[in-house]
Amino acid sequence: MRKFETGGTRDNDTDKIDFEGFLSYPVLVAFGKYMHKHRIQADGNVRDSDNWQKFFGENHKDVCMKSLHRHFMSMWGNHRGYETEEEIEDSINGVLFNTIAYYHKLLHDKKQKNNHTK
Repeated sequence: MRKFETGGTRDNDTDKIDFEGFLSYPVLVAFGKYMHKHRIQADGNVRDSDNWQKFFGENHKDVCMKSLHRHFMSMWGNHRGYETEEEIEDSINGVLFNTIAYYHKLLHDKKQKNNHTK
């Protein structure tokens, strides 16, 4: 139990997940800007921000893995000083997005499997 000079008390936070400490504000802002930029489709329409959560067909994880590799190669090339098709920030955000989208599907499938085994 934590006790404050004001008399207020709170549970101990030692065993609680510290999202504020684990996450980076500037990284999440940059990622949000990257995601917003990529909401605009080739035909000019703007897709919903959570459109990616609808998945990319039955080969969703394969789509993510191929895109992740393309962005990683660009990130690596930038890191090594080579000229690439995209800036390193876009490469990093592409890697992050595809990792999140892949993991989202993995967790979704795991939840579906657990719901069917109960």
